[in-house]
Amino acid sequence: MSRNQCGSDYAESHPYFCLHEISQSLCWSLVEFLGMFYRNKIPTRRSGYGNEPYPPPRDPGRYDYHHGGPEAANSFNFPNIESLSPYEWKPPPAAAPPHTASTTSGRKRHRNDYSTYAVKRQRVDHLPQPSAASPLRWAAHPDQAVGESSRSALMGFDHFYPNPLHCLNTQVLTVPESFSRIQNYVKDKLSSQMVELFEACKQQPSDLDRKEACRARLQDDIQQIFPAARLYLTGSSMNGLGCRSSDADVCLVIKGNKRPNPIDILSQLQRAFRPLAYVERIQLIRAKVPILKFRERGSYLEFDLNINNTVGIRNTFLLRSYAYADVRIRPMVLVVKKWARHKQINDASKGTLSSYTLVLMVLHYLQTLREPVLPSLQRAHPESFNPSMDIDKVPDGPKSIPPYTSRNQSSLGELLLGFLRYYATEFSWDKQVISVRDATTLPKTNSQEWRNKFICVEEPFERTNVARAVHEKLKFDAIKARFAESYRILHARKDLNSILPFRSIISKESTRR
Repeated sequence: MSRNQCGSDYAESHPYFCLHEISQSLCWSLVEFLGMFYRNKIPTRRSGYGNEPYPPPRDPGRYDYHHGGPEAANSFNFPNIESLSPYEWKPPPAAAPPHTASTTSGRKRHRNDYSTYAVKRQRVDHLPQPSAASPLRWAAHPDQAVGESSRSALMGFDHFYPNPLHCLNTQVLTVPESFSRIQNYVKDKLSSQMVELFEACKQQPSDLDRKEACRARLQDDIQQIFPAARLYLTGSSMNGLGCRSSDADVCLVIKGNKRPNPIDILSQLQRAFRPLAYVERIQLIRAKVPILKFRERGSYLEFDLNINNTVGIRNTFLLRSYAYADVRIRPMVLVVKKWARHKQINDASKGTLSSYTLVLMVLHYLQTLREPVLPSLQRAHPESFNPSMDIDKVPDGPKSIPPYTSRNQSSLGELLLGFLRYYATEFSWDKQVISVRDATTLPKTNSQEWRNKFICVEEPFERTNVARAVHEKLKFDAIKARFAESYRILHARKDLNSILPFRSIISKESTRR
């Protein structure tokens, strides 16, 4: 409902409504005057934020999408980039007219229009519709799927954007249809608890905005050393499977004839980051895939930066496609990751399962049911996930995938129980390889990749073993024991609290709001 539509009813019950309206009109006049000033300002290269620990507030209604050279290397490069939506809610149009540039004062916004609060955004294009019955339109935020038949007036979104200039581009907000569709699979107490945990812990648009703002700032500083480098958000921050406490994985892509040494590059960045006022606790981790770990100063937000690990960009968009293929995937994955973390089997640095491995294990289980919840997207649509596709085209691949509708109507609770039972009693750890790429198990061969490995989970693109961190029998036995114990308890009690203190987890996540 618009401000004017609700005015008369509101005034009857609020005596100060008229005074409020007058002050609002004056505010809007001031905003319009300031807008005219900024639109005529000559653009200059953003030179960072000095010694301030945080960037200034942004105008979320207007973003700059210049992609001509290194300055724009923070974004995936595509034709017609101006037609892409920023991270914002947009109601689906009655008919799909061609997109036009945003207008200001009756004219198109040209490339030289500039806002001091504008932040260049990493682009994530639209994804396939998850069901033919209720098509969704995908935006960059994982939670911004807006159904054609969505109800109106979702409250509480504007608090993510305290900047008053947001009023210049107010959007009509709608309830995501995914929320109502998930209720179709909440048939018991366990399912209800899973949804409650998911809704409380899932990554919010404000969380992604914070990660993106820091990524953009980092890219500006990194380009002082490597002018043509590109910095991409990857992993759970972008694939829709993250929670509020998820780290931000970033991949620095440096192209050239000579392959750079990751340790050398990360060592240079470590030295360059030390004087920066907005990062702290910088640590170089010399793993098989070396990373530079650091934290945004004054917050809980941690970053893991790698060099040229482009397969991470590819699997980000593969997992993103799976995450939205069925409304049950995201709650299921989040609960499994929280369970594994609580049971201390979700830390590859300590010889247990990485979060990526756990996600592939969940997807594999859902692919191999008698009535599958998921297909193999790579097998059904090889052109969309071609491992040799240019990295700049990777986000564009999934948008041509048609909807997938599963005949499996199991509740979330039934799927969680089935997941634990499958790995506790059915899966042959010593004989089988998990393959999400083929939606099946492969025989464990005597090749170097699989020989003498306790757990074998195939990376969908490189076909390496992503569970190679589990190299001690003691840790392997502990992982199997956790599956068996949790299945036995949950099967008997049908209560999430019996295997996971989900109330305390919700309370802990809420402190990050």
